[in-house]
Amino acid sequence: MESQNVAVRLAGPDSQGVGPEGKLFAQLRWVIILRLVAITSVVLPYFLLQLADSSKSLTFDLLFRGAGVTYAASLLYLTLLALRSPSAQAQAYLQFFGDLLLITALVLFVGATSSPFTILYLIIITEASVFLKRRAGVHTASAAWLLYAGITLATTQGWVAVSGGEVQAEISPLLLTYYLIIHLIGFYAVAFMTSHLAANVVRAESALIRKGERLAELQVAYGDVIESIPSGLMTTDRSGLITSANLASQEILRRPLERLLGKPVSEIGLFDQEAWDGLRANTRGQQRSRLEATYQIDGRELEIGYTLSPLSGSDGPPAGFILIFQDLSDWKRLQEEVRLQEHMATVGQMASGLAHEIGNPLAAISGSVQMLSSGIPEASPTRKLLDIILKESERLDRTIKGFLQFARPKHAASVRFDVAALVSENVSLLRNSGEVDDGHEIELSLEPASVYLVGDPDQISQIFWNLARNSLRAMKEGGKLQISGRLVNDNYQLDFLDTGCGMTAEEKSQMFHPFRSYFAGGTGIGMAIVYRIVEEHHGQLQVDSRPGQGTRVRVILAGAVAASEPVPMEA
Repeated sequence: MESQNVAVRLAGPDSQGVGPEGKLFAQLRWVIILRLVAITSVVLPYFLLQLADSSKSLTFDLLFRGAGVTYAASLLYLTLLALRSPSAQAQAYLQFFGDLLLITALVLFVGATSSPFTILYLIIITEASVFLKRRAGVHTASAAWLLYAGITLATTQGWVAVSGGEVQAEISPLLLTYYLIIHLIGFYAVAFMTSHLAANVVRAESALIRKGERLAELQVAYGDVIESIPSGLMTTDRSGLITSANLASQEILRRPLERLLGKPVSEIGLFDQEAWDGLRANTRGQQRSRLEATYQIDGRELEIGYTLSPLSGSDGPPAGFILIFQDLSDWKRLQEEVRLQEHMATVGQMASGLAHEIGNPLAAISGSVQMLSSGIPEASPTRKLLDIILKESERLDRTIKGFLQFARPKHAASVRFDVAALVSENVSLLRNSGEVDDGHEIELSLEPASVYLVGDPDQISQIFWNLARNSLRAMKEGGKLQISGRLVNDNYQLDFLDTGCGMTAEEKSQMFHPFRSYFAGGTGIGMAIVYRIVEEHHGQLQVDSRPGQGTRVRVILAGAVAASEPVPMEA
């Protein structure tokens, strides 16, 4: 907005609706004011002198009448300006030639050859040349010379008396010719030189306006580019006070511009004062500092990558610093997902082969143990050892089946079902299962109560049970498990929030890896299977956990629609 205002200011009068005509009217108004000041400055001292000598009442009356005519003419000029009729150029000519007549009267009052008022002709010629360009200056110079020549001849030849009725003494023809020629040259020289200078000024002013408009356009373009950059960009002075911040930096830091400008850059949260001093010391010449930091905002952690470089000044030394930063959280998450998918693909292939090779021998071992144990008394130590072998082989069989399910998941069904009703049914089963102890509290919140989703309900139930069991295992001493389902736009968000032990950053980064179990008796396959199912349903998984503060796991499933909305027709 400020850049646009600059563009308007630099565009000149025409861009604001004031054309050359209006500009000339304003100039003529100032000419009238200056004329009144000038005639008053002449009449007032003369009036005071005449008070001291009353014998010159005739001359006093002549000058007084001239001043009265000037005041009356100025009143007429002001009236015409207010009416804006006739045109500004016609009023300019009227005022210029009226002033010439007034000056001629003043020259006649003193004497043409000895009057100091002849210099006033040059002022009127200058005004005409500046306001109406060269042609008007020449016309005014011609009229001024004709009036001067006429009054000079009239007074020197005795045709007209000067002040007091006296006749000016005759002068030689050569001196008279000199007066006329020198004034002719002077009048035309002033007209040509003033008009030339005025034309140069107009050209320079036009060029300045064009450059100003271009500068304003560049400022607007520069501002648009800076504001459109998706990365945060800040500039600071040498001491580290923020001097500018673009829109992206305000959005990333969640701070308005007024909370950034003039504040030390060390207060924005990316680094403290000590770290800033170190960065500033390392950033010399054209060197740059590239670092990453964790930014805490609204209870979330953002991974911020930033670059600090010197802001070169026109005089050589750096005028400050440029801080460019970007939110890398999404990129880091995508990078982790890609790495996890590659890891799972490798592990899946290995698990498939391993499960196949172990499954058959394990079945033979289990069958053989059952046959041996059937002929041995239960109280025998050998029977107890065989039972242990059978129990562990069954546990190993469950693990292998989990491997196979992870490595070769069954084809997901694609049916339309009520996901909210499914979650409610599973919560009822969970409350009555042996997974829940007396110290556990389960809270369910569904909004709306019925939401339809296209997918595999069995696999969605598998997601539910894996996440619910992990949450209950994390609360060994009891706690609250909050399960909520929300319809957000076209996505169904299923949240599991527990008050358990939480996870460290390292544990959170590995929770979807196969064979990573942090609970006794776990196989480490459950969360990997959850990840695979969510991926097959084109959904997302979000985890927020801190040690001792519980864990929130959010499953986002696309393509959900409320029961009250019409079902889209399939092609």
